[in-house]
Amino acid sequence: MAQPKTAQKDAYTLILDAIDSGIYRPGDRLVESELAERFGVSRTPIREALQRLETQSLLARDGRSLIVASLDHNQMAELYAVRTELEGLAARLAARHATEEEVRVLRDMVDEDRQLMNDPAALARANRRFHKMIHLASHNRFLVQQLDLVHRSMALMGATSLAAQGRGEIAMAEHQAIVDAIARRDEDAAYKALKDHISVAFVTRLKLETRDV
Repeated sequence: MAQPKTAQKDAYTLILDAIDSGIYRPGDRLVESELAERFGVSRTPIREALQRLETQSLLARDGRSLIVASLDHNQMAELYAVRTELEGLAARLAARHATEEEVRVLRDMVDEDRQLMNDPAALARANRRFHKMIHLASHNRFLVQQLDLVHRSMALMGATSLAAQGRGEIAMAEHQAIVDAIARRDEDAAYKALKDHISVAFVTRLKLETRDV
């Protein structure tokens, strides 16, 4: 008897998606049996997925338990430093290599995402899709792989910076500037626009992190 499509999915991807979507947040304990029941897969692939996630530092040990890892201030700064450079490079290469169809998709994304201003969670998902499209438009598979790793670690930061008051509107204007530069084939402008966008997001996140301290 064939398994349901959801059960056929890779256990690693299922757990990673759950962390990325906020089902499991930094500090949450992951129990092998509970994960197997939730996702409808056997415990062996769950165990292997947990080991892989621990190796990638997305999970951490708390005694004998595995919990979703969290990032301290220095780790967050290090991650943003790497992300800023890689994202900027992706925008530069997209300005050089993106097809007209890819540019059109990016424009459509910006237009559609403006309708999500009052839904930070939906806007965060749309934001990830937008950045992924730029990564793909760079037409550099090795860069895409590295950015995938970076974005997995971004899930460990918890709440999106797009939840900050007024950040959504500003981010959409920044997205528009990035797409305009890519469409003009202006590599330097695309690089700068995306780096500036990530820098503003980092400042916003730092303010969120210290708001309740």
